[in-house]
Amino acid sequence: MQTQDVHAHNLRAPEKDAPKRTPDTHAHIEAACAEACRMIAPAWPLDRAIAVNPHWSRIGMPLRKVAARMAMLGQVQVFPPRCSQHLAWKEGRIQSADLWTALEAVPEAKASGLTPEQCVEALEQAPSIQPLPLLIDVLDTDPRRHTRLSWREAITFQVSQTCAAYFDLHQADWQPIRPQSFYAFWRDTLQHDHAIGTLMGLPQLGRALDALPATREDAERWVLERLGLPQAAWADYVESVLLTVNGWASWCAYLGWQARLEGREDAHLRELLAARMAWGAILLESKTDRDATRAFSEVQDAWSRAPGLLKQAENALLVDEVWQRALEIGYQRTLAQALSDGSAPASSAVDVQAAFCIDVRSEPIRRALENAAPTVQTIGFAGFFGLPIAYTPLATTARRPQLPGLLAPTLEVTDAPLGPDAEALTETVVRKRLNAFARVDQWRATSRWPSTAFTFVEAAGVSYLGKLLRWLRSPDKPRKHDDTAGVPDHLRHGCRPQLTNIADETKVTLAARILHAMGLRESLAPLVVLVGHGSQSSNNAHAAALDCGACCGQSGEVNARSLALLLNEAGVRRGLSAQGVRIPADTWFVAALHNTTTDELEGFDIDLAPEAARTRWTAFERVWTEASHHVRQERAPRLGLDPTMAPETLLKALRRRANDGAQTRPEWGLANNAALVLAPRTRSRGAALDGRCFLHDYDASQNADGSVLELLMTAPMLVAHWINFQYHASRCDPLHLGSGNKVLHNVVGGHIGVFEGNGGDLRIGLSAQSLNDGDRWQHEPLRLTVVIDAPQEAIDRIIEKHAVVRQLVDNGWLHLWRFAAPYLEYRHADTWRTLALVT
Repeated sequence: MQTQDVHAHNLRAPEKDAPKRTPDTHAHIEAACAEACRMIAPAWPLDRAIAVNPHWSRIGMPLRKVAARMAMLGQVQVFPPRCSQHLAWKEGRIQSADLWTALEAVPEAKASGLTPEQCVEALEQAPSIQPLPLLIDVLDTDPRRHTRLSWREAITFQVSQTCAAYFDLHQADWQPIRPQSFYAFWRDTLQHDHAIGTLMGLPQLGRALDALPATREDAERWVLERLGLPQAAWADYVESVLLTVNGWASWCAYLGWQARLEGREDAHLRELLAARMAWGAILLESKTDRDATRAFSEVQDAWSRAPGLLKQAENALLVDEVWQRALEIGYQRTLAQALSDGSAPASSAVDVQAAFCIDVRSEPIRRALENAAPTVQTIGFAGFFGLPIAYTPLATTARRPQLPGLLAPTLEVTDAPLGPDAEALTETVVRKRLNAFARVDQWRATSRWPSTAFTFVEAAGVSYLGKLLRWLRSPDKPRKHDDTAGVPDHLRHGCRPQLTNIADETKVTLAARILHAMGLRESLAPLVVLVGHGSQSSNNAHAAALDCGACCGQSGEVNARSLALLLNEAGVRRGLSAQGVRIPADTWFVAALHNTTTDELEGFDIDLAPEAARTRWTAFERVWTEASHHVRQERAPRLGLDPTMAPETLLKALRRRANDGAQTRPEWGLANNAALVLAPRTRSRGAALDGRCFLHDYDASQNADGSVLELLMTAPMLVAHWINFQYHASRCDPLHLGSGNKVLHNVVGGHIGVFEGNGGDLRIGLSAQSLNDGDRWQHEPLRLTVVIDAPQEAIDRIIEKHAVVRQLVDNGWLHLWRFAAPYLEYRHADTWRTLALVT
């Protein structure tokens, strides 16, 4: 009875510290928890991986303020580490002129009188920032705590393992019974977990579980009502709690994001928050009254000083903002020079127009094609080619989005043959594919069923050995197509992705809109190639992250093929002609895929093209072969390959790399991305941009109302920023915002994400191998520089209209330039200034 009295007392804050209750206390708690949850950015699953700025929900604040908050609330680093900046300074990557320019460019640095000498001296020491404590931290005072997991680590482990069991719907053969809410599942799981107490050095922990709040609302209220914190600190404290399980919080935020796109609400993030907060109630049960009083006092003292501490952290990071700016100025100087040198007119005679995704990996091949054949005109456009689609491969239910994660699909695509025997061919393909799937499922079931697992190894060892040998001695085979898995090669012409259930008038409207956005309403070449892109790798949990971010982590094949088939339809062309959009009779659209690992090109549906178009395609393939070898030579040194190898030898080396199951760096993806150019190709044609620029064609003279520019600044520019800042965050804080060592990854839930090892939080962001070659970093953490060729008034109007764009620009999340012949101008504090970078 005495023990129960002590426990009951522990669940109350000391009366002198108890907050004053008001009728709307619960409303304030609800608002604080909702605000904290809004701060968590979504993380997409592995099979739909797209890059995301993990600070996306914080862009309403200046970058340095976010950096201070993240350091104080979650020990997260936002600016580049000082040690890497020191190396850039010593090696001359950052020059004295860059540092001086940066000090002038950061108003607070200029106002404070910060000197270059002080900046250089600061590189020798880390910023002096002490994170704000949580209740679990100050309660963890056992003298033997250094011999076990800290309570923070153990709690993260327990919550994470529970999340893995609850959210896994695909990987485990034996699934748990899931009650209505995650919080109820976690509470039930914890009450049956006999190991967590040992991990925490609390073998009697089970006795404390009677104190566990019954609902998520009770858990939230218990902590915030009894901690006695200033009400203004509630949201920050709760955000700090969420950051201890940021990976799973990001997954729950993704579920919420998808729900909102579908007009639903999702409570998983709040349920996760409640479980994490409820641990405070449990741990207080393990402490005496004196310990509880001390813990409340320490937490209250620290958080009552939080506003001042956050301001001190901002001031401490001022020098880091200056060094961030100096690093960017060094790159921007070369960018400005390249754009100045590269401006060149295109050939007047154009035989082929090739439209590429704006992905930075398209820039080298576009440059090489134009050098190899001046009559080839390349165009940059978002890789989903303006089709807001979801794709369902024939004879499957695997519906997947093929568009940027900012949007929800409004059109459906599935596979279908063309021609008079379409119905019979469809039946044959479906039957063959389902039979193939059934054999594979039966084989897998035999290997996974526990009672037969060991005997299966003996029975199937030879076939498994074959797969292992293919990994050890990688074949030099081209890319495989998962979308046609189970379909015999001679029947694959029966799988042509096409828009379904769409009216003829809608097709015409869609086609006209896309051609207008691409700048192809007039002057179409005889052959127009829509070039999507995809990667090639083996045994890679993050393979989708190397495909097209504009296609929700898929290759651009489906979008390119669907659009080409649409634009080749005779009825669509007649409808376009009636609207004044005339496609010449000899113009043919061909879909193709650029393999970004090997720089090979694959064409689709060539058998449907007329003879003249097939001849032009063959000629274009020859040009591509020459251009792609130059690109492989350019990429080879970063991959540790000899660029002087014969063309076929170098291609085979890249193919073997792509098929190697032990290869952790099949390609560098979008590493080192740094800029986005929204302008006619004439502004950048001939410029060597080193595969660091997203290039999207835009001609302001063809867009008097600025509608296309508005679309570009609110969609592709945001996607490019997401990519840029995911790389930035993973590089600056690989521990909290990167996914760690790829060799140690274990896939969670079939597709949700990865653990590094067998526990800890769900890892988000990029792996170490995606950023570092083992000796040096392959990505510079620079904020995106956006260069636009458009009137100042049009750009300013869009910034004023769209809060998200305004926040990105005004709060320092990206840099905005414009072409203002003969100069470049940059936007600073609502004004435009002439760019003057020292060369």
